[in-house]
Amino acid sequence: MTTWLSIGILFTFAAIAFVIYRWGNMQCIGVTPVRKFTFIAILFTSGLDVGLIMFPLTEFAGYADLATSPEYGFSNPLAIEFGFWACLIWAFYFLTCFYFCVIEPRVKYFEIPLIKFINNVVIIGTCAFTAYLLLTNLPWYLPQLGDGETVVSSFYLIVFMVIAASVYSSTSIRYVRYLSLGSTWLFFGLIAVMWSGAFLSDDSSVGEFFTTFALIGDYFGNIHNFVLPINDYHEFYLFWWFAWSIMIGQFTARFVGGMKTYQVLLAMMVFPSIPIAIWFTVLYYYSANGIDTSGFYNLAMVIVGVTFVINSLDSLVRLYTDNLNLTVERFGKVPYIVGNVVVLSGLTLLFKLDFLQIQWVGALAIALILSCFAYILKSHYRKVRSIELSPKENEIDFTKIELAD
Repeated sequence: MTTWLSIGILFTFAAIAFVIYRWGNMQCIGVTPVRKFTFIAILFTSGLDVGLIMFPLTEFAGYADLATSPEYGFSNPLAIEFGFWACLIWAFYFLTCFYFCVIEPRVKYFEIPLIKFINNVVIIGTCAFTAYLLLTNLPWYLPQLGDGETVVSSFYLIVFMVIAASVYSSTSIRYVRYLSLGSTWLFFGLIAVMWSGAFLSDDSSVGEFFTTFALIGDYFGNIHNFVLPINDYHEFYLFWWFAWSIMIGQFTARFVGGMKTYQVLLAMMVFPSIPIAIWFTVLYYYSANGIDTSGFYNLAMVIVGVTFVINSLDSLVRLYTDNLNLTVERFGKVPYIVGNVVVLSGLTLLFKLDFLQIQWVGALAIALILSCFAYILKSHYRKVRSIELSPKENEIDFTKIELAD
């Protein structure tokens, strides 16, 4: 699995370099273009899930334990956390976003029945894994509802309601802008609340924030260490990112609003990384200084995490139901909602039982990416080589999102 993952990573970065060299100044226009801030909000909230909110506080100590994991010794825990979540790996999303915006309309590889089926297996599996992550992290953040370790019935109910809300919101694409912008502002609000609680207290100062924030700079000096798997846990993360990459690219490609290709790459790598860096800095300060987050702060993180899950699942459910023609228009709203809730709830339980693993889903995604490249070389090389513009039918019209169903 490690070799397969490494092949996928190296191919991805080589492909990104070629895309920038060949089409770097080309204007990218999706089928439902939106303004830049809205696009970044959609990308950020669709491309991340509850793990961004809930994982770091449980991981910093592990990255600091060099006796158990000496492979982390090249950097500090904050830089390692940032490297697992930000900057370089967002380039995965850029490659697939560019492909689905510019190349797929000419190639139509993902319309081949077998490929469409495999792609939707990846999407549905990742949907369920997202809900599973929420389920398994709730005991740590809401110990008052249980013993702090065991998943109890209340947590199952919360996840079920989140899945139901996500499926309902997926019934109309008009919800995506409001949900994405709302999730983004909620996240910024959470950062502000927890930042003020840590750095404006009597025994702290704003200067300590910048001192802590500076630790992230070590990531850029060691960025080469994050390209290939550091260990099994990093490998898990990288497979997870691959599992998301195709579907997030497919979803966000429709919203690109006229940016040039290199601007899309910068937007995807830089803009999401800034709030992630600030957020991780705040959390690391809490962790390093033993500041208690129980009660209000944990509840606030759960609320924002739930919002992120709803936003992510909304995007993914809409994507696979459109791909498989399992739409509201075809079946009606009630059968659509019931069917998707049942499927996602069942698959979430399979992850809980360790019957499924996200590594398998990520490996499938790598296979799709590599097979797509082979298909282009074999059948559409000249057509792709001659591309100079986004599809002609795509025009910059920011009112389309208001008219979409």
